[in-house]
Parts: sequence; structure tokens; C-alpha cells
Amino acid sequence: MERNHTMMQFFEWHVPADGKHWQRLKERAAELKAAGIDAIWIPPATKASSPEDNGYSVYDLYDLGEFDQKGAKRTKYGTKEELLEAIGICREHGIAVYADLVMNHKAGADEKEKFKVIEVEGENRQEEISDPHSIEGWTKFTFPGRGDKYSSFKWNFTHFNGTDFDAKRDETGVYRILGENKQWNENVDDQFGNYDYLMFANIDYNNPEVREEMIRWGHWLVKESGVNGFRLDAIKHIDHTFIREFAREIKGQAPEHFYIVGEFWNSITEDCTAFLETVEHELDLFDAPLHYRLKEAADSGREFDLRTIFDGSLVKEHPQHAVTLVENHDTQPGEALESWIGDWFKQSAYALILLRRDGYPVVFYGDYYGIGGEQPIEGKKVAIDPLLYARYHRAYGDQDDYLDDRHVIGWVRRGVPEFERSGCAVVVCNADDCSKRMFVGEERAGEVWVDLTNTRAERIVIGEDGFADFPVSGGSVSVWALPEFDVEPNEVNVEGE
Repeated sequence: MERNHTMMQFFEWHVPADGKHWQRLKERAAELKAAGIDAIWIPPATKASSPEDNGYSVYDLYDLGEFDQKGAKRTKYGTKEELLEAIGICREHGIAVYADLVMNHKAGADEKEKFKVIEVEGENRQEEISDPHSIEGWTKFTFPGRGDKYSSFKWNFTHFNGTDFDAKRDETGVYRILGENKQWNENVDDQFGNYDYLMFANIDYNNPEVREEMIRWGHWLVKESGVNGFRLDAIKHIDHTFIREFAREIKGQAPEHFYIVGEFWNSITEDCTAFLETVEHELDLFDAPLHYRLKEAADSGREFDLRTIFDGSLVKEHPQHAVTLVENHDTQPGEALESWIGDWFKQSAYALILLRRDGYPVVFYGDYYGIGGEQPIEGKKVAIDPLLYARYHRAYGDQDDYLDDRHVIGWVRRGVPEFERSGCAVVVCNADDCSKRMFVGEERAGEVWVDLTNTRAERIVIGEDGFADFPVSGGSVSVWALPEFDVEPNEVNVEGE
């Protein structure tokens, strides 16, 4: 039996643009593995439009910090040599590395081109608001710093179907590029009428040359970097049939157990289900619906009915394909999908993703190490580490749910013989101090359990019938389990009946 797997998103929006992030990863690999992290999702490693860019304004997919382009050889995070060294160190420590792939658009073009467009309404991209006319757009990518190394493919306006800037008139808008077989792709999210276009020069996946080049690049990246998987950015804006083809092609040639997760950021579970069916379950998805349930629970306080916390979540409907998360770089304060979960509920939210049987949980760098920028936020490593410990050492076996009270819920993991001292009882409360009576097994009668979060000081003795009353402080979470070493009951015991 394998230990539980846990991923970390190893960046937040404001990590310093000092070119030292790959070094930080190399230096922290050992401590992350010791904490229970065995997979790392790294930020986009490809060359962006500037050395300060987080990598989502992607310029050259074949430049991992190797060529002097867009203001520097390095990316925001470091050089190619440093990236490969960090990946190697992670793998030495038994940590998988997942690369963040930005395949929806390109930015920072080398030259302008003239071509015909129709401007469309930003709130409804199906509505045309101009006659066909010519614009000058930044759509020609020649990569003078790299030349033809790794790929001789050069991008021009025929490889895109939309852009957002007319240099001829110095005007912005959403411009659909005209030409043979040029239209928005239909196999995308239907927000704004059609959500093919997101930003910059929008890649046209109706173009067979584009599809071939992107798959060729995906194979190259796996071989060149040695990563163990991909995180696919913004896939609700990309032809869903291409995502299926891409995932299938990459996994077909990549090393065994190559992993792919997609950012299909949609809070409607039915839409997520439809997408999974379209891509024939070739990849997993981040559980955006659960994130918004956690956000609602944090905002509503004691008014929220904890019995419903998993309603509509991907982990409830599709547990084998759900990557659960509390936050990411887009939900953090000030960013595109800001929906930050309040501090009082943050540890409980992590318990809800880390200590249950289903889902592949992600710990956010910004929650663990803190957020930088003009309004920094302190990290919660002290609150998260005990949960990581419990996940790695205790949260195994059958799961018995006690999701039966609007203010206090709990569950028990019964443990497995393969992992000594495994098993735990988790209690989450959004009101006043309370407790929950739960069954952990008659074979555990007389065992002394402690709260691994160190929130409660009591020692619980499991009753002869295998039950105990497990207390939890108001607005908090407690994780009851055998301590690392046996302890004796003391005068503050809360005895099981």
C-alpha cells in the first residue's frame, strides 16, 4: 500500500522576480518531502514577455531560461540550468514535478502584421460590432534570440484567431481574425457567448499546423526537462477535443504514470462533468466547486450548514478525477479570481481536503510560506504542518462520516495494518466549543489519543465499546489520533463511555 500523495503549488503571484525561485525549490525539496509533500507544481518555466512576468504572458515555449530574449536569459524564476538542477534534486528526494503549461495564447510578439478582423462585443463574442477592416497586430513570432534551435516553427497571424490590440489605431478590443476556416472554436466554454478568446494573441486550434506543433512541443518538454506531469492552464478556453488529443498523445509516449491535471475553472459541477466526458477522463480537474463551497463556509460563519460542505463538489461527484485545493495564485487577494478564504476557517479547509479518503490535495505556497507584494500575508505553515503529518502517517483506511450536524461535523479513518499507529478522528466546528461522539473500533479500547493540531490539550481514552467523545474548539478543527509515542492518561482525560 502506498502512502498518501500530496501536491504543493510551489509559487504565489508575488514571489520575488529575482531569478532565484528554482534555487528556492532546490533548497526546500528535502524539508517538503519530510513534511509529506511528494509532488510539486512549478510555475510556467517558459520564456514570458518580460523577466518580471509570472510566465502566463508566454512568449517562447522552447526557451526555459536558455536564450537572451525579452530582456534576459533567465525567466522570473531562473535559468534553464537551475530549473533542471531543481527538478533533479526533487526527483532524488522522491518528489514528482509537474510543469505548468500555458497553451491558450502568446504574448510579446517580435513583429506586427496587417490582417483583417471583425471586432466583437466583449460580453458576447458572437456579436459583431464592426465591418471587416484591417488592423496591425502583434502576431509575428520569429524568436531571434533562439533561432531554429529545437524548433523552426514561426508563428504568424494565420496561427491565431483573435487579438486585443490594433497598433494602427492604438485601440484595444476583442478582434476576431478573418481568413479561411477562421472562427472561434466551438469546443470551448460558452461564457460570453463563446470563451475561446481570453487574452493576447489567441492560439487557433482549428489550425492543424498549430495542433501538430503544440503536441511536438509537449513531447519535447517531457524529454528536455524530465518532469513527471503537466498542469494545463486555462483549458476551458482551449478546444476540448485538442486537450483530449494532447493528453492522450503525451501520456502515450511519456514515462509510465505521467500525470496531467487541468485548470477548468468552473464552479458548476455539471459543466466539469461534461468536460471530463468530452476529454474521456484523460486528465484530472481542480475542484473549483469545492473551493467556492469553502469560501462560502468561511464567509457565512455559523450560518453555514456544515452538513452541505461537499454538496456539488467534484470530489463528491467524481472522486477519482478531483484535485482538491483551498487557494491558488488566482484566488489570492488582488488577483483575477480573488476569493480568499478567511483565516478563521483556513486550517479547517485544509483538514477537509487533506484528511479525507478522496481527492488529490494541493497545498498552496502562499498559504504555507506566505504572500509577498505590497500587502503581504503571513504563511500558515504551523497550522498546515500537523495536517500534513496526519495525512502522511494517520489518514488511512475506511472512512466513516458523521456529517450530521450543521455546526459540527466529523469523520473517522479506521487505519490500516500496513502503517503502524494509523487511523484518526477529525472534528470541524463553525460555532461554539462542542464535541462529536464517534466510533473508532472496539480493538482500540483503552488507547490514548491526542489532538495533533495542538489546539486541545486533553487526552482522550477510547471506551470499551470503541466510542469516544472528541472535543473541538469553536470555529476550529481538531485531529485526534495516537501520538507518535504512547502516553499515559492524565487528570484532564475525557474518557470514552
